[in-house]
Amino acid sequence: MILTLDMGNSNIVIGGIDEKNTYFMERITTDTRKTDLEYAVSIKNIFELYHMNPEKVEGAILSSVVPPLNPVILTAVKKVTGKTCKLVGAGMKTGINIRMDDPKKVGADLIVDSIAARSLYPLPIIVIDMGTATTITAVSKAGDYIGGIIYPGLRVSLDTLSGKTAQLPYIDLESPGPIIAKNTVDSMRSGIIYGNAAMMDGCIERMEAELGEKASVVATGGLAPYVIPYCRRKDIIIDDNLLLKGLLILYRKNE
Repeated sequence: MILTLDMGNSNIVIGGIDEKNTYFMERITTDTRKTDLEYAVSIKNIFELYHMNPEKVEGAILSSVVPPLNPVILTAVKKVTGKTCKLVGAGMKTGINIRMDDPKKVGADLIVDSIAARSLYPLPIIVIDMGTATTITAVSKAGDYIGGIIYPGLRVSLDTLSGKTAQLPYIDLESPGPIIAKNTVDSMRSGIIYGNAAMMDGCIERMEAELGEKASVVATGGLAPYVIPYCRRKDIIIDDNLLLKGLLILYRKNE
């Protein structure tokens, strides 16, 4: 089993995975104030929750968009598993060509998602990742990462809307009713869900036009299940473990 960690701005997704099974996947809060010991306790608690023995971990790999916390997490993993955790970054063999103005500045999570998507699904493919930010990126028929968009995430948009307007409340992400809503809360819910679904449909259509052909579409991230069912594009695959699968592939390439 490989311990995989994806550190985003809001959450760290921690999973145990191999080529046959995903043994667990949990999220803990990204907090720059925490020490390596505090993170080690959180990781150890996840192992205990799933009745898994850290000694069975063959290796570990971290993808991160929060560089100041990297040493803290790497040390925490070492304390729990005794293994030196690999860090996704420059010098790591990825097997994917990054056709960008500055490949070194592309987020590690975007590269890992793309590596998994091109290995598991038909090309070309469009990858949607819904977290603190929503990203929609494209992998060409040749298997190259060719770019995409970055858009404010659902929760960021919703919290900003509520925080900047005196009369609009904070709401949860329940399923919306009709798009023509009859009260403030339902109007906000319709706006955030249907608005994001329409944005995705539009971006997919425009990306396929640039690609010159129909593409596979896969979505991942904690917020994907709230929105994807409301897209008009009905062949979007939701793969909760996409990034963990990509980290496993990267680990194997760099053993």
